[in-house]
Amino acid sequence: MLTRRHIRVKVMQSLYAFNQSQNDNLATEEKFLLKSMQEMYDLFLLQLSLIAEIRGHAETYLEKSQQKHLATTEEKDPNRKFLDNAIFEILNENESLQQALEKHKIHHWKKDDEYVAIIWNEVRNSLMYEEYMSTRSGSFKEDKNFIITIFKEIIAPNEKLYEYLEDKKLTWLDDLPLVNTAILKMLQKLKETTGKQKKITNLFKNDEDKEFAIKLFRKTYLNDEELSEEMLGKTPNWDKDRIAEVDMVLIKMAICEFLHFSSIPVKVTINEYLEIAKEYSTPKSSIFINGVLDKLSKEYQADEKLNKTGRGLM
Repeated sequence: MLTRRHIRVKVMQSLYAFNQSQNDNLATEEKFLLKSMQEMYDLFLLQLSLIAEIRGHAETYLEKSQQKHLATTEEKDPNRKFLDNAIFEILNENESLQQALEKHKIHHWKKDDEYVAIIWNEVRNSLMYEEYMSTRSGSFKEDKNFIITIFKEIIAPNEKLYEYLEDKKLTWLDDLPLVNTAILKMLQKLKETTGKQKKITNLFKNDEDKEFAIKLFRKTYLNDEELSEEMLGKTPNWDKDRIAEVDMVLIKMAICEFLHFSSIPVKVTINEYLEIAKEYSTPKSSIFINGVLDKLSKEYQADEKLNKTGRGLM
């Protein structure tokens, strides 16, 4: 689920917090880094379970409608198309998902079900729901497209849900765009015949990505003085006090990749940190960082300090 860019963002945030706290316990801060990435995965599971929980509220609503003293013909013989949506069945019976929810203790909606009710009411009163329920039967493709649509149009942008997530964990709002994208990708890949057996995506694509996160954090922190020296003379028009602290962290991380990660191409490193700077630092940061990294990379190339191998030569 985590891309290399998002790993870099998490490392940047941890290094920045480390610098702010002036904590000298590397092991503690490393645990904080891993915890922050794990909490992103918890958010992924939480959002995924929210989709499944909506069905329960829909069923309760239908049952109450049937029990009305003066129930209409429609209420006595309700359209169960929403309840029978194949995606609900897949999510509720997917063993991989259910095991992950138990392992990570994701039971929030049992206690905070008022937020599920808010989502259900918005779905029920939407035009897309009305159109979907205009027939009593459909196809797997229709079921999947409908769930994807309500996720994109109602769940993902819901302000009440934003407030809830922010209250639970402040960092979750930063993680939400990536998490929602991962959920959409998963929903789009679901197939009628294999959906229940589909393995839920892991936090890291592979062990190499987890090792990358830890190594980047350690190498940048432990070589802080060396990396600071590498910047000397490369920012002639900028006083140190004028350089945004986030920019300092990003430049050090990039230099670290230049010197200590032989398989990562220089262009990839520069492009990644420029994109991160655009999102997390000042408006002029990407221009400043690009100038520093471009100058350094050319010097390293001339001095044969890069030592790139394999993919790093691209």
